[in-house]
Amino acid sequence: MLDVISEIENRLSDSSAKGLSQAVTRAIREGVLRPGDRLPPVRELAHQLALSPTTVSAAWALLVRAGTIQTAGRRGTIIMDLHTQRQVRYRNPANADRPYEFDLSTGAPDPRLLPDTTQAVQRALTGASRSGYTEGAVDPSLMEVLTATWPYEPPAITVVDGALDALDLLIRSRLRMGDRVIVETPTVRGLLDLLVWAGIEPVGVPMDEEGMVPEAFAAAMRTPTQMVFLQPRAHNPTGIAMTTPRARLLANIVKNTETLVVEDECGSAISAAREVTLGKLLPGQTVHVRSYSKSHGPDLRLAAMGGPEDVIAGIGHLRNLGQGWTSWLLQRVLRELLLDPRVTAQVEHARAEYARRQTSFASVLAEHEIRTVGHDGLNAWVPVQDESAALMRMAVEGVGAAPGHLFTVGPGEKPHVRITVGLVTGDVEDVAERVVRAAHAGGWHSTVR
Repeated sequence: MLDVISEIENRLSDSSAKGLSQAVTRAIREGVLRPGDRLPPVRELAHQLALSPTTVSAAWALLVRAGTIQTAGRRGTIIMDLHTQRQVRYRNPANADRPYEFDLSTGAPDPRLLPDTTQAVQRALTGASRSGYTEGAVDPSLMEVLTATWPYEPPAITVVDGALDALDLLIRSRLRMGDRVIVETPTVRGLLDLLVWAGIEPVGVPMDEEGMVPEAFAAAMRTPTQMVFLQPRAHNPTGIAMTTPRARLLANIVKNTETLVVEDECGSAISAAREVTLGKLLPGQTVHVRSYSKSHGPDLRLAAMGGPEDVIAGIGHLRNLGQGWTSWLLQRVLRELLLDPRVTAQVEHARAEYARRQTSFASVLAEHEIRTVGHDGLNAWVPVQDESAALMRMAVEGVGAAPGHLFTVGPGEKPHVRITVGLVTGDVEDVAERVVRAAHAGGWHSTVR
C-alpha cells in the first residue's frame, strides 16, 4: 500500500482535490494502477501525503463521478476498468429479448392515456423565442402556473429535465463522497444508481401502508444525515401514498436538523391520493420535485423543483457549466398543456383509469390472500415465494415484471416483484390471475402477508 501512495505522491502536482484526482488518473494511464487495484483508506492517504481527509474525499468524489474508481464496501475503494460498462439497476429488464404478451416491467405510463400535445406545441411555437443567454432558467409564463399550483409557497422554483435529472443535480451540488443519506426501501432504482455512482451509500428505512416507518426513521436519523429522499404519492415501486399524519411525524423528526428533505413526486398528476408534502411544514428544508413525464408525456423530459433559495441557486450554478437551462420552448409546451381544459380532462381520465386498474388487480390478489400495501399510481409491489422462480413463471405466463431486489436497500426485504399495473390495457383480472400463479412458484404453501 505504501508503494501505491508513493506512486501517487510522485505524480501529485498540487495539494488540491483536483491535483490528487489527476495524480491517480496519471498513475492509471501509465499502468502503475490497474483495474481492480485497491486504493489506501482516506485517512491513511491523507496522513501520508500531508493532506486533509476532506481533500482526499473530495478527490475521490471527482474520480467516482468520472467512473475511475468505485467504493466497494468492505473491499474498499477500487480502480475501475474504464472499458467496462458500470452495472446499473435502472433499465435492467428481466429479459429484454423475450416478446412478452404483457410487458409490465418498465414502470412507464400507458401511451394511450397520455394527452395529445399537437395543439400545445403549435401554440407554443407562436410565442417569442428566447434570444440570449442572460434570461432566467424558467419561462415567466410557466412560472406563473407553477407558483399558482404548487402545494406550498416555496422560496424558489426552477425547471429541469425530468425527475432523475433533478435528483442527479441535487446529489452533485449538495453531496460529497462519504455523505450519508436516508432512502425508503424499496425505492426507485435510478436514485440508487445515482447515489452509488457518487460514492454515497444509502441507508434504507422500511415502509408501511402510510409511508416511511417513523420509529425506524428516527433511529436512522440519530446519525448525522445530509438528505432524506421520499416519494409522497404514487410510490415507485410499492404504490404507497403517504398520509398527512405520517408526514407530520416525519417532519417532527427532521426539524431542527441540517438534513434536507427531497420529495420525488414523479407521478403527482396521475395520483388518486390526497396531496401531501413536508414542504408545508418545513419549507426551508424541503425540495419538492414534480415531474410531468408520466402524466403529460415522457418526451417532454420536464420537472419542476421548488426549495430553499441556496439549493436552487446551487443547481443553477451547476447547470451553467453544461446545458444552462431547460428549453423555454418545451416549458411553453408544458404551460399550454397545464392550462388546456381538454388536457386536464384527459389527465383526470388517466388518473381514474389507473386507479381502476389498481383496484381490480389488488382485489384478485386479495382473493388469493396475497396482500399488496399500496394502490396508487402505476405500480404494484407483489410479494412472492421466490423472486427468480416467480419471474420465470411469469415469463411462461406471458408477463414481464421487474425483479424486486433492484429496488431494495440492505438485507431483510422479503422477495417481491414489481408489476406496472398501469400498463394492463386488457383484462386486468386475467393478468392478475397469471401473477398469482407465478407468486406461488417455488414451493410456496403458506399465506403471504
